[in-house]
Amino acid sequence: MSETEAIERIKNHLSSSPVVLFMKGTPDFPQCGFSAQTAAALKACNAKFTHVNIFEDPEVREALKSYSNWPTFPQLYVKGELVGGCDIAVDMFRSGELKELLEEAGAVG
Repeated sequence: MSETEAIERIKNHLSSSPVVLFMKGTPDFPQCGFSAQTAAALKACNAKFTHVNIFEDPEVREALKSYSNWPTFPQLYVKGELVGGCDIAVDMFRSGELKELLEEAGAVG
């Protein structure tokens, strides 16, 4: 698998949903605390989002680091743009910005 193919898969994920969370594990069974907090913030906003378990796709996991220029996970994307990781998502949740961003993206249900 080439990095180019992995980046194509990343782009496919991002085009499949307005909100995509690349995380360790799943929203119901997160495999790290930061992924758990980020998924919880999205759920608390009643967000409709897609998740990608990076443990199931090591090529995407590696390619994401260069694609996003963000070295850690989780990585939250809204409308194809990187919002950030756990700290940013949780801060935005606390300030109400996350819900506004998700509403603008049509991802609150």
